[in-house]
Amino acid sequence: MSLSLTPAARDALQAWLSHLAALDGAARNTVTAYRTDVVGFLSFLAQHWGAAPGTAALAAITQADLRAWMAAERGRGVGARSLARALSSVRSFYRWLSDREGFDATVVLGARSPRFKRPLPRPLAEDAARAMIGMVEDQAREPWTAARDVAVLTLLWGCGLRISEALGLTGADAPLPPVLRILGKGGRERIVPVLPAARDAVAEYLRLCPHPAAHGAPLFRGVRGGALNARQVARAMELARMSLGLPATATPHALRHSFATHLLAAGGDLRSIQELLGHASLSTTQAYTAVDSTRLMEVYAAAHPRA
Repeated sequence: MSLSLTPAARDALQAWLSHLAALDGAARNTVTAYRTDVVGFLSFLAQHWGAAPGTAALAAITQADLRAWMAAERGRGVGARSLARALSSVRSFYRWLSDREGFDATVVLGARSPRFKRPLPRPLAEDAARAMIGMVEDQAREPWTAARDVAVLTLLWGCGLRISEALGLTGADAPLPPVLRILGKGGRERIVPVLPAARDAVAEYLRLCPHPAAHGAPLFRGVRGGALNARQVARAMELARMSLGLPATATPHALRHSFATHLLAAGGDLRSIQELLGHASLSTTQAYTAVDSTRLMEVYAAAHPRA
């Protein structure tokens, strides 16, 4: 770690990151993002104070110090959303550090986050989702890779899985059961029903796949037999959306958005959709109500005779 810190502060930072990974169950990418945010903050303090920050100096931080950091971040072009995320990471570090060192962290914990408008999810319409899956199948070079890509996209749309969750399935999950136990973000476990269409799609892929579905091996394989990469799935969808004239938002994650939006349109309740998606907060799931309302108003404006 090249950051200039006192040994005590360096040990504290590493202990906090280990705590996130081991006790809070944070995913590796999440821990990396937290580390990047907090290291950036500490690097600013080292320059701002003209000395390597130690735990005593961190405990004595002032509102002026915090405002100077936020101003510097804005000055180098960091947007409100990214700055709010960085502040959240810093708060998490300070919450842990203040509990360990026994100081009052109100200055940091009470800091107001920059306001920003959260972008609405961009799902695919039902016919577009079906067309996407059909096009991905048609453009594949081999029957087994066509069946594989169809199976993956069907799981994203039919079960609301993240691409990492779908590609994390192993031979032990085959044949797919009526319900899957998925370990998602933050170590949160959820039970996801598997539609017959998804089970059939995976069964067809397994029938054609030249690589055996070994118990501990990845369920979805690349051409050479290794684990299928998420970038390969995204690339297949890129080619398909260009052929179909769909927007750049037609990504693997958009199929997960489509799962939630189509459930909501069919009368699903938010709490159930929250559980199926594995969202930690209901407020995250509530974004889909705004999507549904927006689409309803668009249909109304286009179709009503007096619009």
